[in-house]
Amino acid sequence: MAGHSKWSNIKNRKGKQDAKRGKIFTKLARGITVAVREGGSDPEYNSSLAAAIEKARAHNMPNDNIDRAIKAGLAAATGENFESITYEGYGPSGTAFMVQCLTDNKNRTAADIRHYFSKYNGNLGTTGCVSYLFDRKGVIAIEFNDKIDEEELMMAALEAGAEDFEVEDDSYEIITTPEDFIGVLNNLKEAGYDDIKGDVMFIPQTYIKVEDEEALKNLEKLIDALDEDDDVQEVYHNWEMPEEE
Repeated sequence: MAGHSKWSNIKNRKGKQDAKRGKIFTKLARGITVAVREGGSDPEYNSSLAAAIEKARAHNMPNDNIDRAIKAGLAAATGENFESITYEGYGPSGTAFMVQCLTDNKNRTAADIRHYFSKYNGNLGTTGCVSYLFDRKGVIAIEFNDKIDEEELMMAALEAGAEDFEVEDDSYEIITTPEDFIGVLNNLKEAGYDDIKGDVMFIPQTYIKVEDEEALKNLEKLIDALDEDDDVQEVYHNWEMPEEE
Protein backbone atom coordinates (compact mmCIF):
# COMPACT_ATOMS: atom_id res chain seq x y z
CA MET A 1 0.00 0.00 0.00
CA ALA A 2 1.55 3.28 -1.11
CA GLY A 3 2.35 5.62 1.74
CA HIS A 4 2.50 2.85 4.31
CA SER A 5 6.05 1.57 4.53
CA LYS A 6 5.80 -2.05 5.64
CA TRP A 7 9.21 -1.91 7.28
CA SER A 8 8.94 1.38 9.16
CA ASN A 9 5.33 0.91 10.23
CA ILE A 10 6.15 -2.41 11.85
CA LYS A 11 9.64 -1.74 13.18
CA ASN A 12 9.57 1.84 14.47
CA ARG A 13 8.99 1.97 18.21
CA LYS A 14 8.94 5.69 19.06
CA GLY A 15 12.70 5.94 19.54
CA LYS A 16 12.73 3.58 22.52
CA GLN A 17 14.67 0.77 20.89
CA ASP A 18 18.06 1.80 22.26
CA ALA A 19 16.74 1.83 25.82
CA LYS A 20 15.28 -1.65 25.32
CA ARG A 21 18.19 -3.13 23.39
CA GLY A 22 19.18 -5.63 26.10
CA LYS A 23 15.63 -6.99 26.31
CA ILE A 24 15.34 -7.11 22.53
CA PHE A 25 18.58 -9.08 22.24
CA THR A 26 17.33 -11.55 24.85
CA LYS A 27 14.16 -12.15 22.83
CA LEU A 28 16.08 -12.47 19.58
CA ALA A 29 18.50 -14.95 21.15
CA ARG A 30 15.59 -17.05 22.38
CA GLY A 31 14.17 -17.15 18.87
CA ILE A 32 17.51 -18.31 17.44
CA THR A 33 17.98 -20.93 20.15
CA VAL A 34 14.51 -22.41 19.61
CA ALA A 35 15.01 -22.45 15.83
CA VAL A 36 18.26 -24.42 16.28
CA ARG A 37 16.62 -26.92 18.63
CA GLU A 38 13.77 -27.50 16.20
CA GLY A 39 15.67 -27.61 12.91
CA GLY A 40 19.45 -27.73 13.38
CA SER A 41 22.24 -25.19 13.29
CA ASP A 42 22.73 -24.78 9.53
CA PRO A 43 20.66 -21.83 8.25
CA GLU A 44 21.03 -23.14 4.70
CA TYR A 45 18.79 -26.08 5.63
CA ASN A 46 16.82 -24.41 8.44
CA SER A 47 14.76 -21.54 7.07
CA SER A 48 13.42 -20.66 10.53
CA LEU A 49 16.96 -20.20 11.80
CA ALA A 50 17.93 -18.18 8.72
CA ALA A 51 14.97 -15.86 9.31
CA ALA A 52 15.76 -15.56 13.04
CA ILE A 53 19.39 -14.65 12.29
CA GLU A 54 18.31 -12.08 9.71
CA LYS A 55 15.90 -10.54 12.20
CA ALA A 56 18.73 -10.31 14.76
CA ARG A 57 21.02 -8.61 12.24
CA ALA A 58 18.25 -6.16 11.34
CA HIS A 59 18.32 -5.10 15.01
CA ASN A 60 22.14 -4.81 14.93
CA MET A 61 22.62 -7.76 17.26
CA PRO A 62 26.38 -8.55 17.47
CA ASN A 63 27.62 -11.72 15.78
CA ASP A 64 28.99 -12.97 19.12
CA ASN A 65 25.47 -12.88 20.58
CA ILE A 66 24.12 -14.75 17.57
CA ASP A 67 26.83 -17.41 17.86
CA ARG A 68 26.13 -17.88 21.58
CA ALA A 69 22.42 -18.33 20.88
CA ILE A 70 23.19 -20.98 18.24
CA LYS A 71 25.50 -22.80 20.65
CA ALA A 72 22.84 -22.65 23.35
CA GLY A 73 20.42 -24.29 20.96
CA LEU A 74 22.90 -27.03 20.16
CA ALA A 75 23.66 -27.65 23.81
CA ALA A 76 19.98 -27.67 24.79
CA ALA A 77 21.22 -27.82 28.36
CA THR A 78 18.53 -25.73 30.03
CA GLY A 79 15.72 -28.22 29.59
CA GLU A 80 13.37 -25.37 28.65
CA ASN A 81 10.76 -26.30 26.07
CA PHE A 82 9.53 -23.17 24.33
CA GLU A 83 6.69 -23.16 21.86
CA SER A 84 5.46 -20.53 19.45
CA ILE A 85 1.96 -19.12 19.96
CA THR A 86 0.23 -16.25 18.16
CA TYR A 87 -2.51 -14.39 20.03
CA GLU A 88 -5.13 -12.27 18.28
CA GLY A 89 -7.10 -9.43 19.75
CA TYR A 90 -8.71 -6.02 19.47
CA GLY A 91 -7.13 -2.86 20.81
CA PRO A 92 -8.81 0.50 21.47
CA SER A 93 -11.02 1.88 18.68
CA GLY A 94 -11.29 -1.54 17.04
CA THR A 95 -7.63 -1.82 16.08
CA ALA A 96 -6.48 -5.36 15.27
CA PHE A 97 -3.47 -6.98 16.95
CA MET A 98 -1.37 -10.07 16.20
CA VAL A 99 1.03 -10.93 19.05
CA GLN A 100 3.71 -13.57 18.44
CA CYS A 101 5.11 -15.25 21.55
CA LEU A 102 7.68 -17.87 22.53
CA THR A 103 6.76 -19.33 25.88
CA ASP A 104 7.56 -22.21 28.21
CA ASN A 105 4.27 -21.67 30.10
CA LYS A 106 1.17 -21.16 27.95
CA ASN A 107 -1.12 -20.50 30.91
CA ARG A 108 1.09 -17.71 32.25
CA THR A 109 1.53 -16.08 28.85
CA ALA A 110 -2.16 -16.25 27.96
CA ALA A 111 -3.10 -14.71 31.30
CA ASP A 112 -0.56 -11.89 30.87
CA ILE A 113 -1.63 -11.08 27.30
CA ARG A 114 -5.31 -11.12 28.31
CA HIS A 115 -4.50 -8.76 31.19
CA TYR A 116 -2.76 -6.23 28.92
CA PHE A 117 -5.67 -6.11 26.49
CA SER A 118 -8.22 -5.80 29.27
CA LYS A 119 -6.26 -3.11 31.14
CA TYR A 120 -5.96 -0.86 28.09
CA ASN A 121 -9.52 -1.12 26.79
CA GLY A 122 -9.07 -4.01 24.38
CA ASN A 123 -10.06 -7.69 24.17
CA LEU A 124 -8.03 -10.82 23.66
CA GLY A 125 -9.87 -12.70 20.90
CA THR A 126 -10.02 -16.23 19.58
CA THR A 127 -7.85 -17.73 16.87
CA GLY A 128 -8.87 -16.29 13.50
CA CYS A 129 -10.70 -13.25 14.85
CA VAL A 130 -8.35 -10.74 13.19
CA SER A 131 -5.79 -12.77 11.24
CA TYR A 132 -7.90 -12.40 8.08
CA LEU A 133 -7.06 -8.66 8.22
CA PHE A 134 -3.33 -9.37 7.77
CA ASP A 135 -1.14 -11.00 5.14
CA ARG A 136 1.91 -13.04 6.14
CA LYS A 137 4.77 -11.79 3.95
CA GLY A 138 8.51 -11.45 3.78
CA VAL A 139 9.61 -7.80 3.64
CA ILE A 140 13.08 -6.69 2.50
CA ALA A 141 14.08 -3.04 2.81
CA ILE A 142 17.06 -1.46 1.04
CA GLU A 143 17.95 2.14 1.85
CA PHE A 144 18.17 4.64 -0.99
CA ASN A 145 21.65 4.93 -2.46
CA ASP A 146 22.92 6.96 -5.42
CA LYS A 147 24.64 3.83 -6.72
CA ILE A 148 21.39 1.85 -6.93
CA ASP A 149 19.57 1.73 -10.24
CA GLU A 150 15.90 1.32 -9.35
CA GLU A 151 14.98 -0.65 -12.46
CA GLU A 152 17.95 -3.01 -12.07
CA LEU A 153 17.07 -3.64 -8.43
CA MET A 154 13.44 -4.29 -9.29
CA MET A 155 14.40 -6.76 -12.02
CA ALA A 156 16.90 -8.52 -9.72
CA ALA A 157 14.25 -8.84 -7.01
CA LEU A 158 11.53 -10.13 -9.33
CA GLU A 159 13.90 -12.58 -11.02
CA ALA A 160 14.91 -13.87 -7.57
CA GLY A 161 11.25 -14.66 -6.83
CA ALA A 162 9.83 -11.49 -5.23
CA GLU A 163 6.09 -10.86 -5.46
CA ASP A 164 6.17 -7.07 -5.48
CA PHE A 165 8.50 -4.06 -5.49
CA GLU A 166 7.61 -0.73 -3.86
CA VAL A 167 9.33 2.64 -3.52
CA GLU A 168 8.82 4.31 -0.13
CA ASP A 169 10.06 7.60 1.37
CA ASP A 170 13.59 6.46 2.16
CA SER A 171 13.89 2.88 0.91
CA TYR A 172 12.96 0.27 -1.64
CA GLU A 173 10.73 -2.47 -0.25
CA ILE A 174 10.55 -5.94 -1.73
CA ILE A 175 7.65 -8.24 -0.83
CA THR A 176 7.96 -12.03 -0.92
CA THR A 177 6.12 -15.10 0.27
CA PRO A 178 7.40 -16.37 3.64
CA GLU A 179 8.85 -19.42 1.88
CA ASP A 180 10.82 -17.34 -0.66
CA PHE A 181 12.03 -14.67 1.79
CA ILE A 182 15.49 -16.10 2.56
CA GLY A 183 16.18 -17.05 -1.07
CA VAL A 184 15.36 -13.57 -2.38
CA LEU A 185 17.30 -11.89 0.44
CA ASN A 186 20.42 -14.00 -0.20
CA ASN A 187 20.21 -13.42 -3.95
CA LEU A 188 20.13 -9.66 -3.46
CA LYS A 189 23.05 -9.78 -1.03
CA GLU A 190 25.06 -11.86 -3.50
CA ALA A 191 24.22 -9.30 -6.20
CA GLY A 192 26.03 -6.70 -4.10
CA TYR A 193 23.17 -4.85 -2.43
CA ASP A 194 23.95 -3.75 1.14
CA ASP A 195 22.14 -1.65 3.77
CA ILE A 196 19.55 -4.41 3.47
CA LYS A 197 17.18 -5.52 6.22
CA GLY A 198 14.39 -8.03 6.24
CA ASP A 199 11.87 -10.02 8.22
CA VAL A 200 8.80 -12.19 7.80
CA MET A 201 5.85 -10.32 9.27
CA PHE A 202 2.10 -9.80 9.39
CA ILE A 203 1.18 -6.88 7.11
CA PRO A 204 -2.18 -5.15 7.65
CA GLN A 205 -4.40 -5.09 4.57
CA THR A 206 -5.79 -1.72 5.70
CA TYR A 207 -4.94 0.74 8.46
CA ILE A 208 -7.13 2.44 11.04
CA LYS A 209 -6.76 6.11 11.99
CA VAL A 210 -7.37 6.81 15.67
CA GLU A 211 -8.02 10.39 16.78
CA ASP A 212 -9.58 9.98 20.22
CA GLU A 213 -6.96 11.07 22.78
CA GLU A 214 -7.87 8.47 25.39
CA ALA A 215 -7.78 5.69 22.82
CA LEU A 216 -4.38 6.91 21.57
CA LYS A 217 -2.96 6.82 25.10
CA ASN A 218 -4.29 3.31 25.65
CA LEU A 219 -2.92 2.15 22.29
CA GLU A 220 0.57 3.34 23.17
CA LYS A 221 0.37 1.76 26.63
CA LEU A 222 -0.89 -1.54 25.22
CA ILE A 223 1.91 -1.73 22.65
CA ASP A 224 4.52 -0.83 25.28
CA ALA A 225 3.18 -3.42 27.73
CA LEU A 226 3.26 -6.15 25.09
CA ASP A 227 6.75 -5.15 23.93
CA GLU A 228 8.01 -5.28 27.52
CA ASP A 229 6.78 -8.83 28.13
CA ASP A 230 9.62 -11.34 27.95
CA ASP A 231 7.46 -13.92 26.17
CA VAL A 232 6.41 -11.55 23.38
CA GLN A 233 8.55 -11.73 20.24
CA GLU A 234 6.67 -9.41 17.87
CA VAL A 235 3.63 -7.13 18.00
CA TYR A 236 1.74 -6.33 14.79
CA HIS A 237 -1.27 -4.01 14.52
CA ASN A 238 -3.21 -2.01 11.96
CA TRP A 239 -3.12 1.34 13.76
CA GLU A 240 -1.92 4.04 11.38
CA MET A 241 0.71 5.54 13.66
CA PRO A 242 1.46 9.27 13.24
CA GLU A 243 4.54 10.00 11.14
CA GLU A 244 6.51 11.54 13.99
CA GLU A 245 6.36 8.16 15.77
